[in-house]
Amino acid sequence: MTEAADLLDPAERLDEAGLGALQLERLRASLRHAYDHVPHYRQSFDKAGVHPDDCRSLADLARFPFTTKADLRAHYPYGMFAVPRERLRRIHASSGTTGRPTVVGYTEDDLSMWSDMVARSIRAAGGRPGDTAHVAYGYGLFTGGLGAHYGAERLGCTVIPASGGMTARQVTLIQDLRPRIIMVTPSYMLTLLDEFERQGIDPRSTSLEVGIFGAEPWTEQMRAEIEERFAIDAVDIYGLSEVIGPGVAQECVETKDGLHIWEDHFYPEVVDPVTGEVLPDGERGELVFTSLTKEAMPIVRYRTRDLTRLLPGTARVFRRMEKITGRSDDMVILRGVNLFPTQIEEIVLRTPGVAPHFQLRLTREGRLDRLTVRAEARPDADSGTREKAARSVEAAVKEGIGVSVTVEIVDPETLERSVGKIRRIVDLRAG
Repeated sequence: MTEAADLLDPAERLDEAGLGALQLERLRASLRHAYDHVPHYRQSFDKAGVHPDDCRSLADLARFPFTTKADLRAHYPYGMFAVPRERLRRIHASSGTTGRPTVVGYTEDDLSMWSDMVARSIRAAGGRPGDTAHVAYGYGLFTGGLGAHYGAERLGCTVIPASGGMTARQVTLIQDLRPRIIMVTPSYMLTLLDEFERQGIDPRSTSLEVGIFGAEPWTEQMRAEIEERFAIDAVDIYGLSEVIGPGVAQECVETKDGLHIWEDHFYPEVVDPVTGEVLPDGERGELVFTSLTKEAMPIVRYRTRDLTRLLPGTARVFRRMEKITGRSDDMVILRGVNLFPTQIEEIVLRTPGVAPHFQLRLTREGRLDRLTVRAEARPDADSGTREKAARSVEAAVKEGIGVSVTVEIVDPETLERSVGKIRRIVDLRAG
């Protein structure tokens, strides 16, 4: 669209040659910055027998060692920072539910770049200066809320910092303040959908036109449901705190064909999850990122554990990544079959009588692992509909994925809701 093209920033107008030259210049500087100022990187580069000066092309990045979440936790809290603590202007952290939290820091320039990337993302999603944006990501140490907030302000939007929770109040705010944009996890958007309907409000009647959803994998089926029931454009945003937060990649509203990675700041690779070998564009594997412009905490070949593939750019020169299909660390291996929660989600969403809220419960009987899918019924589903739905999901999982599971259709609002990332898997196996 002409209006959107007129708003592109200079980096979005680069051709492939110009982008590649910019990336290499920034990559070499970032590797040098990490090597000179982060002892972990100096040691890991030296151990691998590589030096920043060895990076003479983008392909040379494959010679450098990976960074993992274990590395970040091993150097908790400040060991991965490349600037003195006094230069930090903000600190964020992961929840630390599986160990020490991952701490990330930002200089003033880092925060400015982050705001620019989220502003670019919102614009690519269809947002414009002067819009009102309802931010329902959690605020605090989680990067979602504040990342979205400052990016929306940078674009020139009016921000409603709703954060998460108090769902009934969120519906009231949307009704009264009439935002055009909502930024939230897709699972919480469905919780808001339930609350609109409980209050007798037609979700299609609201002022919302653009939904920017991230922080967890979601499927095309969920997009279709949200768009149909809210009458909005639902687009994907991607990020992770270790790289910067939301705004690493964004789906463009005019194509909705995958997330364009802002490659002028974050260089992507896809590798084989087992061997670490770099895969050609188009092949599915684990996503790896290297920061090109971060000051406080440069990151070199960070293994995200997210599974996707890289594709050519369409709406922008930057390459696209497909929607995340799952994580290598949330893959369930059930009796020799690899299974991801998003596969179950696709089945649940197309089953009549079932709401898009489900949970996978893993148990063990003797030596045999068992999986129970617990899904909520829609409010109008009677006992016959529920029984038919359970049989339908069981059959679809058996046919489509190749394993037998037990399905329980439970009452509406039985499963625990989350205002951030939904807990899809509950592992009750001992040992």
